[in-house]
Amino acid sequence: MKVSHETPFAYLEQSLSFNDYDYLLPHLYDKHEEYKEFFQRENKQYRRYIVMDNSLHELGVPYSKGRMISIIEEIKPDEFIVPDAWEDAITSMRQAKEWSFIELPKGVEKVAVVQGKSFSDVVKCYQTYKWLGYTKIAFSYGASYYNDICKHPNKDWGKAIGRLSVICDMIDMGLIGITDRIHLLGCSLPQEFVYYKDIKQIESIDTSNPIMAAFDGNQYDPNFGLNSKPKTKIDEVINAPFDSKILDKITHNTTYFKLLNQINVT
Repeated sequence: MKVSHETPFAYLEQSLSFNDYDYLLPHLYDKHEEYKEFFQRENKQYRRYIVMDNSLHELGVPYSKGRMISIIEEIKPDEFIVPDAWEDAITSMRQAKEWSFIELPKGVEKVAVVQGKSFSDVVKCYQTYKWLGYTKIAFSYGASYYNDICKHPNKDWGKAIGRLSVICDMIDMGLIGITDRIHLLGCSLPQEFVYYKDIKQIESIDTSNPIMAAFDGNQYDPNFGLNSKPKTKIDEVINAPFDSKILDKITHNTTYFKLLNQINVT
């Protein structure tokens, strides 16, 4: 599993050491010149692997279609997460179909996100995306129906276990094949991913959890992780000045994120 953590500007250089790939949010690319320059420079100098999001989670709606296409043509990310609609299976499938016909630069893979209010919605989304030709599909972390599937008194644990249950059930039912490729968007609790260790279909993860926990003043418990999702959002700290104490917490959390989840650890 490859991992990336969205990071404020002051720590972008350090992110090169703890991120396996770079995760681009288009609304930040347009809003902050420093962010744009980082991706343009990394793209030209090192050609690191780039996944471009559509900023739904941050904005509530996907970023401008025309502008996203322009950024894709400029950066040529390796993957692009096509626009979806929060917990709305019908709109998400409609948008995935629309984007399946939009021509992007060679080498840019389109990734669709399953959405819905129930397990059956997700199954319909997943099957539709495969029929449309998507070869990599993402599951978000925060869907409300996860708490219907796992009625844990801690809602964050419920979401973590709920997503795991959905994916495991879909594998057991043969809906997710052995050669399918899955991306996990975000997380409620960082220790969730250890349970995906033997699920080979999980190819990549993105989450700002260890970074936002550091800005909350929290360090992961080396044996446990966290018991609740961080409160801070990436847009709230994107321009935060460099602070060596926060960097120490970021280093601790990103290190233990991989250790807790047994990711790329020999």
